[in-house]
Amino acid sequence: MAEKKTSLGGEFTKGLIRENPVLVIMLGTCPTLAISTNLENSIGMGIAATIVLFFSNIVISMLRKVIPDKVRIPCFIVVIAAFVSIIQMFVKAFAPSLDAALGIYLPLIVVNCIILGRAEAFASKNNVLRSAIDGLGMGVGFTLALALMAIIREFFGSGNLTLKVLGHGTTLVDICHLATATFSPPSTRSPSCSSSWHPADSSSMVCSLPSRTALPARRVRASLTSTPATSARTQRAAWS
Repeated sequence: MAEKKTSLGGEFTKGLIRENPVLVIMLGTCPTLAISTNLENSIGMGIAATIVLFFSNIVISMLRKVIPDKVRIPCFIVVIAAFVSIIQMFVKAFAPSLDAALGIYLPLIVVNCIILGRAEAFASKNNVLRSAIDGLGMGVGFTLALALMAIIREFFGSGNLTLKVLGHGTTLVDICHLATATFSPPSTRSPSCSSSWHPADSSSMVCSLPSRTALPARRVRASLTSTPATSARTQRAAWS
């Protein structure tokens, strides 16, 4: 009896949970443990591996009837290495900080067990469409596993999360500071004079300032109103 083939949707979703390459099959644990200290690096590594998986599966599936069986593994490695070199050049050009953070683990995607395993176990035995969907699902599952481990390790290790992709984004601490500044009560914000103040109207300026600033102004006005009487008493005292 022929084995019933999984639907295209099942081919994609199996890499997310049921056959997750990191959490279930336990492949690619070396780059997973090395890169998952930072969320930004984990997402970058996952995207790079997903692209390589997707395109290498397509090419290997197209050449599956041409490649001799005895040299299939070296041929798979050559195909994977070509795409890894392309990805590495793009990362160096457009995300040099990510390239420096990933270090040797970016070119080591060539010998990643996940990519080579899917080429041997699936792409070399199935058509192009199913191989492409399988590579995409396994890549997304690998990225999700990396991100999950990075969230746990970075949050409990440094108390922060780097919510960035290719250098664009923010951090969890910055979001908390922005939320605190946005929803803080108006009394805690720094005072400022009203924009409708006119130099001829001093009362409007005094009313727009806090009470501790308006108090000296009241004292000045009181001293100004008592100046004529005080000067008159001084003159009468001088005549007497």
